[in-house]
Amino acid sequence: MLDLQFICEHRDEVEQNCRNRGVQVDVAAVVRLRDERNSLISSGDELRRRQKDVSGKIPHASADERSALVEQGKQLRAQISATEERQKVIEEHLRVEVIRIPNMTHPDAPIGGENDAKEIRTWGTKPKFDFKALDHVDIAAKLDLIDFEAGARVAGHGFYYLKNDAVMLEMALVQFALTKLRSEGFTLYTTPDLARDSVLEGIGFNPRGDETQIYSIANTDLSLVATAEITLGGALKDQTLDLAGLPMKFCGLSHCFRTEAGAHGRATRGIYRVHQFTKVEMFGFTAGDVEASGALHAEIVRIEEEIFQALGIPYRLIDTASGDLGGPAYRKYDLEAWMPGRGEAGEYGEVTSASNCTDYQARRLGIRYRSPDRKGTQFVHTLNGTAISCARAIIAVLENYQQADGSVVVPEVLRPWVGKDVITA
Repeated sequence: MLDLQFICEHRDEVEQNCRNRGVQVDVAAVVRLRDERNSLISSGDELRRRQKDVSGKIPHASADERSALVEQGKQLRAQISATEERQKVIEEHLRVEVIRIPNMTHPDAPIGGENDAKEIRTWGTKPKFDFKALDHVDIAAKLDLIDFEAGARVAGHGFYYLKNDAVMLEMALVQFALTKLRSEGFTLYTTPDLARDSVLEGIGFNPRGDETQIYSIANTDLSLVATAEITLGGALKDQTLDLAGLPMKFCGLSHCFRTEAGAHGRATRGIYRVHQFTKVEMFGFTAGDVEASGALHAEIVRIEEEIFQALGIPYRLIDTASGDLGGPAYRKYDLEAWMPGRGEAGEYGEVTSASNCTDYQARRLGIRYRSPDRKGTQFVHTLNGTAISCARAIIAVLENYQQADGSVVVPEVLRPWVGKDVITA
């Protein structure tokens, strides 16, 4: 979340940022609630001062005076209690309004919605086939790689079984990504599939409600994670770090669960938009300045690009527009892979994203650091980025490496783990 003082002192700027992001938030209500809370704090302090003054007079008062002072003390205690209760109510209302306000936006990020994203660069040559290109669903059917019917029988629409060489392909993608990130200095983790709702909220997810994308566990404060961003960021909740140990770079291998509420009809064929998938995620903690977090942001994007360059998958990198950023992100880059089977003549499809969330998540999670040249502590900056989202990476591999005879060539970097050069029926 944003700093409350910053919101109140930069109200016009915050309101314009909300408009740029398409978020309807009553910033005026935040200022009003802040002022009311401050007034209640002042009133409570004055009442407690008066109560202390009255209590100090009682031992030295006459019998007649003592009775009146005791009664006055009771009245003051009642007023203090009422003021404190009112303050709690106002502070909760204030918290709810503040967490609805999105992060500020990088000044160079494009303004607008999904169609206003700026293409930064492209890489690779799109394959040209002398046969009709198939999508991953048809390729998988010919090679017996995915069982959608069994997935639907067991768990419902949007679930699936990977089979045969698709299993080896997924494991190969995971091994390749983990090996790459270990060489880049990331600490490797496998993470829990569950997290407390307070951690999800700290990262910026809404774990409950009609519009949530989260699967919640009934009668608990736990939910299935939508990404290892949740568990990697939550791993340092309420911790204070040392500047000398920053940046910290974590890598998490996890299952990801998403309800995909409202996503019907939008790229729902096959495994592009599903309820469960495996992902290798990057997460970083840096010093609390945009220079430090900006440098790690660039590093995460470089790694994402190098992974898909090594896979030989054509892609484009886009600078995401303000209205498509999501609440925590200050700036976000998406890498979109070329998928020949999408649409009539192929389309790009998002396969990774990389976000700099500055101190927005750290304020919610209470993650701070000490600096030898400053008193007190500061909030860290947090960043996240996809190394490999297996389902979508599998789509890109199957569709870009398909052959006229129905086989699929395995990218060279994956062959040691897949165990073969070509996937055949």
